[in-house]
Amino acid sequence: MQRLDRFLSEAGVASRRELRAIIRAGRVRVNDVPASAPEQKIDETSDRVTLDGEAVGPRGPVVLLLHKPTGYVTSTDDPRDRTVMELLPPQYRGLAPVGRLDKDTSGLLLLTDDGQLAHRLISPRHAVWKIYDAVHEGEAGEADCAAFRAGLTLRDGTVCRPAYLRPLGPGRSLVAVCEGKYHQVRRMLASRGMPVTALRRIAEGGLELGALPMGMTRELTCGEIRLLETVDFDEAYLEKLVQKIRNML
Repeated sequence: MQRLDRFLSEAGVASRRELRAIIRAGRVRVNDVPASAPEQKIDETSDRVTLDGEAVGPRGPVVLLLHKPTGYVTSTDDPRDRTVMELLPPQYRGLAPVGRLDKDTSGLLLLTDDGQLAHRLISPRHAVWKIYDAVHEGEAGEADCAAFRAGLTLRDGTVCRPAYLRPLGPGRSLVAVCEGKYHQVRRMLASRGMPVTALRRIAEGGLELGALPMGMTRELTCGEIRLLETVDFDEAYLEKLVQKIRNML
C-alpha cells in the first residue's frame, strides 16, 4: 500500500505540494471513485488511478538532460562545492549523474534512475561517443588529427582509444571520445601543445544539447533514450556537428 500523493508524484504527475490541490479539486479517481485525500492509501498493483479521466501508472526509468554550467561539481553531495543536484527540480533529486563533467566544463549531462542504462553509457566497451566543443591555445593541424585517430599516449603513460579531432578555426576544435578517463579531453589537447581554456559537451551518442538554456533541464523521450545507444557514429555525423558549430560562430 502507498499514499496516493506519493504514487502520483513518482509517476511524474506533479510535485506533492501541487498534488494536494489537484486531489482536493476532485480531478483524481481511484477505481472510478473520487479520491478522498492526498494521504489516501492505494494498492498500486491492483487499484486503477485516473487523472482527468486518463489512467496513471508507475512511470518507467527517467533520463534527464541538464545543460550544466561551470562552477558545479558532478556529484550528489559535496562538502565544499555546489553540485549539479542543486540545479534539478525537486522531483528529480533522486536521480544520479551518468558519468562526470568536471567543475570547469559545461554542457550536456545526463542523470537517471536506470542503473543499467547508466552503465552502458559509461562503459568503454559500449563505445558511446561524447563530443566536445573545445576552446584552446594554438591551432590544430593535420598531424594533431592523425595523432588523435591513432590513439594518444599521455605523458603519464595513460593510453587513450582512437578519437576524433576536427579544427573549427584558430584556437577552437571539436573533439569526440568514446571513453571517460580523468580530464581526458583537456589532457589530450594539452599533450599536443593546445591547453584548453573552455570546454563544453555538445552531444552524447545521437543526442545533441541543442538550444536548452544553461542551467535548465528536460526529460528525454523514449526515442531520444534509444538514440543515445543506436546512432551510427561516423565521419559523416561528426562533420554534421562541425557544420552546426561553424554556423553558430
